[in-house]
Amino acid sequence: MMKLKKIVIGFFLIIGIVGIFFLVKELNKPLEVKSPIAKEKPLDKYTFANQKNTKFPASSIRLGGLMTERSNYISQMFYYTVFGKKVSGLLNAPTQTGTYPVIVMLRGFVDKKIYEPGIGTKRAGEVFAQNGYITLAPDFLGYGESSDPSKDSIEERFQTYTATLSLLSSLENLNVGIDASYSGRIKADTSKVGIWGHSNGGQIALSILEITGKNYPTVLWAPVSKPFPYSIFFFMDEFEDHGKSLRKVVADFESDYDIELYSPSNFYSLINAPIEIHQGTEDDAVPKKWSDQLVEDLEKLGKDIEYFVYPGADHNLLPDGWSVAVQRSLDFYREHL
Repeated sequence: MMKLKKIVIGFFLIIGIVGIFFLVKELNKPLEVKSPIAKEKPLDKYTFANQKNTKFPASSIRLGGLMTERSNYISQMFYYTVFGKKVSGLLNAPTQTGTYPVIVMLRGFVDKKIYEPGIGTKRAGEVFAQNGYITLAPDFLGYGESSDPSKDSIEERFQTYTATLSLLSSLENLNVGIDASYSGRIKADTSKVGIWGHSNGGQIALSILEITGKNYPTVLWAPVSKPFPYSIFFFMDEFEDHGKSLRKVVADFESDYDIELYSPSNFYSLINAPIEIHQGTEDDAVPKKWSDQLVEDLEKLGKDIEYFVYPGADHNLLPDGWSVAVQRSLDFYREHL
């Protein structure tokens, strides 16, 4: 019995010694400090700095159905891709044989319920085409025959930049698409490219000039130029919920991102193109004081700016400014393209 007791005591003693050995070994291990898992920030790629460093691959440009045909111009659908997503748009071109400069036209906000290709650009685009320019007005994702945009409403906004930047990169392939329909009768001079923007399209145009730093002669009609996100909060009364959901989206965005890296008004110094701005005094969508401030800011930076104000004109430069503005725009493009 005594022998068995000694065996049991010895067994537990051995277990204790082994346990102490492993405990000391664990205590002598270096302390592992686990780094917090960084929150994924998928919208970082849309900062102005990151977009400047992004290569936007050239897509093919395919012409589609004929929308309008007149003696001196045609309007036709076109299609290209931006990172695998289809974007549709409206092309206007002269019918007379020749080689013509290109104007990329960027519209303002249009409710998807009433949208059709060319809204916001069609009338001016037809005048430009009749006067010797090929115009391309992208619908943007979610509009026309384009693919769906991001489900994130902030990212959908930024995708207007990528759609425009991809179109500009793809212009090198424009003549292939035109040749397929017109057998060389009409050609684009893609060394001469201008931009036209109205309302929010003006804000997109300013952003493109900043991101690319390229000399795209640009005409802006009543451009949205206030800093982001104030530039969208201003229009909240047009939403059914008076902007409640939008405010939450922006608040969530601001909690994760430095909003100053996404605001065009912070990057005017990067612009290297002549700009002509047109503004009506009775514009209730883009107040005249916005354009006054934009012109002042750009002039302080030594930018090449022309500014025209139309007494009594609304957001579309009506009733009396539209014809004068489109003629001045033509004169501007003739000078710079």
